[in-house]
Amino acid sequence: MYKLIAIDMDGTLLKNDKSVSDRTKKAIKEAQEKGVNVVIATGRPIDGVTRYLEELDMLGENDYVLSYNGGLVLKAKSREVISKTVLSGSDLHYLHKLSKDLGVNIHAFSEVHGLITPKNSKYTEVEANINGINIGINDYSEIEDDHSIVKVMMIDEPEVLQKAVDNLPKEVYEKYTVVRSTPYFLEFLNKAVNKGTGVELLAKHLGVKQEEVMTFGDAENDLDMIVYAGMGVSMANAFDEVKKAANYITDSNEDDGVAKAIEKFVL
Repeated sequence: MYKLIAIDMDGTLLKNDKSVSDRTKKAIKEAQEKGVNVVIATGRPIDGVTRYLEELDMLGENDYVLSYNGGLVLKAKSREVISKTVLSGSDLHYLHKLSKDLGVNIHAFSEVHGLITPKNSKYTEVEANINGINIGINDYSEIEDDHSIVKVMMIDEPEVLQKAVDNLPKEVYEKYTVVRSTPYFLEFLNKAVNKGTGVELLAKHLGVKQEEVMTFGDAENDLDMIVYAGMGVSMANAFDEVKKAANYITDSNEDDGVAKAIEKFVL
């Protein structure tokens, strides 16, 4: 019996038009009625998922959400923090210099200021629109070294970003968790952070065993929670490495893949 289900959003829970199908809503609700904790596990900030939490009735006293790829695990309604693992302003300065050397745009999420960028660009606009949040134009040199930064992102056209990925120094992978969540988003998090550790922390908080955890995902930033779960479910539209790591491959996000797997394994 699965007691905790963690679901990625973009490319997984959401259809390509960013909607949740009626069949998926029904499957999630029925799983909740059976006593299963169903949570969203996303790279987005919580403000970028609130409307979906409302739509899916996931804003109760005992509902949780994993945001920033597990960097922040919190209660959905009260926003009480269960765990928080962040970067610092000094990390932002290092990655900002690196972005300039590599010729790619950058933005970051500050715990105090929200979405901040030294200059606006196409994919910072995409980030803001996806999440329904404002963009802050900030001089990064004014960010103190000990400032709390939740995550940093290099953002650019896929071919430009790929060139940057190909030229990232080895030390970057030693210092940070580095994941590509879309062809135009490359994310840098605290080395201890990934969705797998986020789900594990929440499972332990809830007293749920690893084999009682089910996860859904499609992209590189979902890989760790797919590997961690007793039942890691890949979408049909997932990256090849996610499919290879999964226990089960369901249908695509356009074809009710999440609903079908919940119906099969939980309902």
